[in-house]
Amino acid sequence: MTVTAGIDVGSTYTKAVLADEGERVLSREVAPTGYNFGRAAERVLEGALAAAGMEREQLAYVAATGYGRYMVPFRDLAVTELTSHAYALHRALPTVRTLLDIGGQTAKAMRLDEHGRVRAFRLNDKCAAGSGAFLEKTVRYMGFETADIARLAERAEEPATVSSVCTVFAESEVINHLAGGRSAEDICAGALVALAGRAGQLVKRVKAEPEFALTGGLTRVPRMRLELESLLGRPVHVPDDELGVYGGAIGAALLAHRRLSKLGLRPAAA
Repeated sequence: MTVTAGIDVGSTYTKAVLADEGERVLSREVAPTGYNFGRAAERVLEGALAAAGMEREQLAYVAATGYGRYMVPFRDLAVTELTSHAYALHRALPTVRTLLDIGGQTAKAMRLDEHGRVRAFRLNDKCAAGSGAFLEKTVRYMGFETADIARLAERAEEPATVSSVCTVFAESEVINHLAGGRSAEDICAGALVALAGRAGQLVKRVKAEPEFALTGGLTRVPRMRLELESLLGRPVHVPDDELGVYGGAIGAALLAHRRLSKLGLRPAAA
């Protein structure tokens, strides 16, 4: 069995995935990135290896992606996050032509061709207010955790208006809403609606084509998909949790297999 590793070093979280030549995910691991990208990559790889019952020597190839991909000292290949996310999504949902990935610090909209190659893309350019960090900061300010976002948004009665495109000014709006007696549920939903609106603008700027898909941590928040569908007027695919959250790492691991095949390398069997 030939096994590769994909390491996705994001600004907020770092993920590792091990995959075999049949594109089967053998194990996965995630941990906060912190300030040392190389150490975070080492930590998640060791966790993924332990979960799969493997040793480092059994890996045939390591591909790194994400914000800190060049800081992974043991990588064999560095891949952009656009390429890795698009490749993983295309392998699972080949009819998708427009992909929106919302990460901790960035949101990325991509238009793909029939082969899963990126033909156009846009990144959020309005600081963290266009990313998952905006939602995280909002709920933490109110005394909740990231895991509470889906529950709070679902229980909202009337989403509060959060109009600022700057996270600093948006935070002031949140404070004013709290002072005015608005519920945490309505404020959380309002922040989510604002984020969906900014993400929808990114999608439109790549000259989006159906079908649509959403990846990233917000795939765990059902209301985000519903808001995007309302904005786009089209259904939005949400991959299973593994691909939704680990898409970059999965794509990197699968691209590592493709690189091995192109190089004609035949590693010794584990």
